[in-house]
Amino acid sequence: MREMDLRARVNELMPQAQEELAELVAIRSVADPRQFPPDECRRAATWVADAFTEAGFTDTRLADTPDGSQAVVGSRPCGKENAPTVLLYAHYDVQPPLKDDAWHTPPFRLTEVDGRWYGRGAADCKGNILMHLTALRALGDDLPVNLKVVVEGSEEQGTGGLEAFVPEHADLLRADTILVCDTGNVAVGHPAVTVNLRGMVTMIVTVDALPSELHSGMFGGPAPDALAALVSVLATLRDDKGNTTVRGLPDDGLWPGAPYPEAQFRVDAGLFPGAPLLGGAGVADMLWARPAATILGIDCPPVVGSAAAITPHARARLNLRIPPGVEPDEAANALTEHLTAVTPRGVHLSTEVEACGRPFRSATDGPAYRAMADAMQAAYGRPMSRLGQGGSIPLCTVFAETYPDAEILLIGVEEPLARIHAPNESVAPQEISAMALTEALFLRDYGSPS
Repeated sequence: MREMDLRARVNELMPQAQEELAELVAIRSVADPRQFPPDECRRAATWVADAFTEAGFTDTRLADTPDGSQAVVGSRPCGKENAPTVLLYAHYDVQPPLKDDAWHTPPFRLTEVDGRWYGRGAADCKGNILMHLTALRALGDDLPVNLKVVVEGSEEQGTGGLEAFVPEHADLLRADTILVCDTGNVAVGHPAVTVNLRGMVTMIVTVDALPSELHSGMFGGPAPDALAALVSVLATLRDDKGNTTVRGLPDDGLWPGAPYPEAQFRVDAGLFPGAPLLGGAGVADMLWARPAATILGIDCPPVVGSAAAITPHARARLNLRIPPGVEPDEAANALTEHLTAVTPRGVHLSTEVEACGRPFRSATDGPAYRAMADAMQAAYGRPMSRLGQGGSIPLCTVFAETYPDAEILLIGVEEPLARIHAPNESVAPQEISAMALTEALFLRDYGSPS
């Protein structure tokens, strides 16, 4: 099918994409039974399986994974001898909406505002599911590659269901090229492939100081204080400039690619005017080449209802991002040793690793990479950029280890204004259409090289 025809077909399909994205966003598929009913994830999985069946995948099914989640798997052979196989990846689970009162629109209702579509998962990653479906519908029966699909059900929880499933079912998902569609572009209208991912360690830190609360007037001063100890420990994770300073981890990495302009980062992050940037290096170095520790949450008495008492126990949840070249076990050990070394006298500190993910660096010299660059140039009318990604996708490393000969390309509809994981997540519909066209052109040309 000619590029002009594919472009027209994608444009015709966009109303259907909006309608179906609205259906999918309305399903509250947070893969945490403590927050949302598990039936919501099963509803989303069934919706995705039905959609890919309608798109020509004849053996689509739900597969149980070791963490209790369900992945959607299926295949669509093209019937052509020696045709390459492409695996399409996305995930249907989403982050919790966090503070509902911070959303300008209902988080589980797709809402159009100023040309963007708002809703939890609109970009990460349900928008990428619609990108796949729109590309496949645009191509119709004109498919020169064998296709497989896997849509994960617990990616946002980091519990590793699909990471454990893949090696145990290697032949089921084996492919020449894997499109991991859970990243995105430099900006709306500026296409990119992500070639570098930081890994991560998520850790629970617990400080125990007393058997129970004590009156702060009668005992405060000489008695150990769990919350004060936790605060002092956490303060050692950053220096005065804001650099992450975990003993034993390198903090001098440099990003070898194009820089991330400071002015653009300020806009993308929505920083307050005049707010200083943290760290002693450029934005790209800090985001993509160095470790970064973030305090995700603290368990302690809330302000409202707190008593004049010393806190006996306190906990924090930490997220440590690590660049390529650092292994998660190494980082977890370094973080534990660092925290233990700075723990004040009189309290006991313990750590528990909740989740780990290895960093990833992709190859950029294969035929699929070249075909993707050509497809993005044709779809967007401008060259493809290479990006780093501060976030983690541990599955990429599992794919690389399980299928060492496969090319792995990270693309998607996300871009900085999408505000994934935050309130008011949104997607630019033109990114869904342009990336769907990109994927359609890629599949057409990768399977039929000139």
